[in-house]
Amino acid sequence: MTQKQQDVLASFRERIHKIQSYGEALALMHWDLRTGAPRKGMDVRSESLGVLSGAMFELSVAPELGEWLQTLEEKAAFAELSEIDQRLVLETRKQYDRSIKIPPKLFQEYTVLASQSESKWEEAKRDNDFASFQPYLEKVIGYTNQFIDLWGPGATRYDTLLDEYEPGMTVAELDSIFGGLRAELVPLAEAIAASPHQPDTSFLNGTFDKAAQRDFGLYILGQMGYDFAAGRLDESVHPFATGLNPGDVRITTSYLPNDVTFALFGTIHEGGHALYEQNIAPELTGTTLATGTSMGIHESQSRFWENVIGRSPGFWQRYFGEFQKRFPGQLNVSWEEFYRGNNVVKPSLIRIEADELTYNLHIIIRYELEKLIFNGGVKAADLPELWNSKYKEYLGVVPGNDSEGVLQDVHWSGGAFGYFPSYSLGNMYAAQFTDTMEREIPDMWEQVSRGELLTIKEWLGDRIHRFGKMRTPSELITSVTGKSLDPQYLVSYLKSKYSDIYRL
Repeated sequence: MTQKQQDVLASFRERIHKIQSYGEALALMHWDLRTGAPRKGMDVRSESLGVLSGAMFELSVAPELGEWLQTLEEKAAFAELSEIDQRLVLETRKQYDRSIKIPPKLFQEYTVLASQSESKWEEAKRDNDFASFQPYLEKVIGYTNQFIDLWGPGATRYDTLLDEYEPGMTVAELDSIFGGLRAELVPLAEAIAASPHQPDTSFLNGTFDKAAQRDFGLYILGQMGYDFAAGRLDESVHPFATGLNPGDVRITTSYLPNDVTFALFGTIHEGGHALYEQNIAPELTGTTLATGTSMGIHESQSRFWENVIGRSPGFWQRYFGEFQKRFPGQLNVSWEEFYRGNNVVKPSLIRIEADELTYNLHIIIRYELEKLIFNGGVKAADLPELWNSKYKEYLGVVPGNDSEGVLQDVHWSGGAFGYFPSYSLGNMYAAQFTDTMEREIPDMWEQVSRGELLTIKEWLGDRIHRFGKMRTPSELITSVTGKSLDPQYLVSYLKSKYSDIYRL
C-alpha cells in the first residue's frame, strides 16, 4: 500500500470513529428520553437531537469520504486491507450511496420530527388518543415516502424499507415465507384450541409485587451472563435495548402488576439483544461493524433467550422454586403446571404478550399494513379501522380501544417501517440455530435444567456474536448451520413443543 493510501486509510478510520462517537452520544440522549427525562424538556431535546444528527449525517456524506472510499476500493489497495477494513469499506459504501441522496436539511428535519413523534406516541397511548398522534404519523409516513423516492424504489416501494433492516430481503420472498407459515400455523392453532388438554392458568391471576419482579429479572440476567459492569436495567413504556458500545449496552423492561411474567420475559428478551452487543469482538469497537448484522439476526438472539430457553421445561424445572419464593403464597403449583400455563396458545390483542405460535400472526398483520401504506397508498387515518379488521380476520379478536390496537407499538412513531418482519425472521433464525446447537451441545437441555446457561451464551458468542457485522445474515446462517434460512425449522419446533403441551 502506498503512503497516500495509508494516509487515506488513517483518515477514513478517524472519520468512522468520529461518526460512531456522535452516534453514541445520540443513543444516550434517546435512552434518556425514553427512561424518564423531564417532559418539559422534550421539545428542546428533540431540537438538540436534530442538530447533532444533522452534524453526524453531514460527516457521513462529506465529499472527502466518497473520495477516500474510491481510493480504498481500488483493486490493489483493497487487496491489502485487513478483513475488518475491507468489510468496513463495503458497509460504508452501501450507507454512503444511500445517504448521499438525502439532503442534510431534510434529514435533520426528520430526526426532530421522529423524536417529537415518539414522545407524542407515549402520551397518545397512555390517553387512548390516536387523533392527537395521527398528524405526527402522517408526517413520518410522508418523510419516509420522500426518502424512498430519493433512494429509488426496489421491486416495490416497501422493498426499499425492508433492505434497511434485513439486507437482501424482498416482498416477494416474505410473501412466500409468511404465506407458507400461515398455512402451517393456522391448522396447528385450531388443533390446539380443540384439544381437551387445556393448561390451567388460574394461578397467574393476582397482583404481583413489582420489586420482586425486578429482583428476579436481575437474577436471571446474571444467570444468562449479562455483564452488569457493561450495562444496566431500567424501566420504560416499551422495552428496548440500546448498545452505546460493547462496554455499555443498556436494557429496559415494563412491569404489569397483574402479570407475573410480562416483565420477566421482556427482560430476558432485551437481555438476549444485549448479550449480542456485549460480546462483539473488541477489535470492532469504534466502527460501524460493532453491531448486529441485521435486525432479523438480532431478534433471533432475543427470541431465542425469551422463548426457546425462557419458556422451556428445563428452565422452569431449575428456576421455578426460586421464582416462587419471590411471591409467597401466590404460585402454589408445580413447575410443570407453571410451564404449561405460561405456554398457552390463545389469540390476544397485544403483540409482546402473545404466545410463540400466534405471535407470528401479529407480525404478518403489521407486515401487510406496512405494505398497504407504502405500496397501496393507505393513509394514517385509515390504520385504526384496518388494524381492527385484520385482528378480527387473523386472530378472531377486536381491540376495545386504540391503545391496545394501532397505538400499542412504538415503531411507527420513529419511522421504523420494515422492522416488524424481522421479529418473525428472528423466530426462524432462532429455530434453525437451536437445531444446530442441540447437535453440537448434546446435553444442552440437561445443562439448562441445571441452570448452566453460560455454555449456551459462550456458543452463541463464538458462532454469532463476536462477528458483529462482519458477516451478512445469509453468510452467518450458512456458516453456523450449513444451510440458508429455512422456515420449516420453526414449524417443526412449534409442532413438537405444542403437541407435547396439548397432547395432540
